[in-house]
Amino acid sequence: MREAIEGVAAGVPFVALPPADADAPAALLAGWHLMEVPASEQAFAEAVPMAGLRAWRVYLGLPLTGARLPDGGPAELFRLASEDAVLNVFEPVTEQAVAEFPAALAALRDRLPGADGPLGVFGGSAGSLVALEVLARGDVAVEAAAVVSPVARLAPVIGRNERLFDVTYPWSPRSRAVADHYDFVRRAGELTTPLLIVAGEADDAAVREPARALRERLGDRAELVEVAAMAHEFAPGSPEAKHVDAAFTEWFGRRLRG
Repeated sequence: MREAIEGVAAGVPFVALPPADADAPAALLAGWHLMEVPASEQAFAEAVPMAGLRAWRVYLGLPLTGARLPDGGPAELFRLASEDAVLNVFEPVTEQAVAEFPAALAALRDRLPGADGPLGVFGGSAGSLVALEVLARGDVAVEAAAVVSPVARLAPVIGRNERLFDVTYPWSPRSRAVADHYDFVRRAGELTTPLLIVAGEADDAAVREPARALRERLGDRAELVEVAAMAHEFAPGSPEAKHVDAAFTEWFGRRLRG
C-alpha cells in the first residue's frame, strides 16, 4: 500500500491518499478543508479519509491558511477577519482557491499514478464555498460533489459569526454584493453536478436551513444527510467525523467509477 503524499501542486499545498487498488485506474477526488476543525489539509485527510475508494483523495490547503498564512501568522488572519470577514477572508480565499484549481488539478493528474479517472470535488464550511463555486463556474468537468457543514448562503453565516463572537459586521454595498454572489440557493440552477450535502443537526440554523433549502431547490440532483448531534466542527476520530466519512465514501463510491 502506497503511503500518503504531501507536496505542492502549482503552488497549492496538498495531502494525497492513494487508491485502495494501486494497479487499477483511479478516480480523483479533490477538496478543501474548513477554517474550523478540521482546519487543515492534514486534519481533513485524517477526519474524512474515504478509505477503500478506488480513487486518489486529495486535500488542498486553502489560501491564507497553513503554509500560506499572511505575514503575522494567525494573529494577522484574525485581524483581517475582524476588520472585514467577507472582503478580507471569504472572498479572496474563495476566489484564489477557485482560480488556482485548474492548474493544480493538471499538476496532480501528472504527478499521481493512475489519477486520470473521473473527477469529484468536496469541501467543508469555507471549503464548501470553493467546491460550490467550482461547480457553478464549470471550468473543469466534475462528475460528483459533496459538501459538509456547507456555506450554502454566506450572509446568514456572517450573522452566525456575529452571534458567536459577539461582534457586529459592517455591511457595505460591496460586501452585500459578494454575499449575494455566494448564495447558492439563489444560484441553484448553476449547480448541475450531483451533490451530497451533509449537515449537523446541532449546527446553527444559518447553516442547517440553507442546506435544506439548497437540497429542495436541487431536487433529484442532490441528497441531504443530517448527522445527529453534530455541530459545525467534527474532530478527526470523533463519531461525527466517522459519520461524515461514511456518507462521503458511500456517495463517491456510488457516483464515481475509476
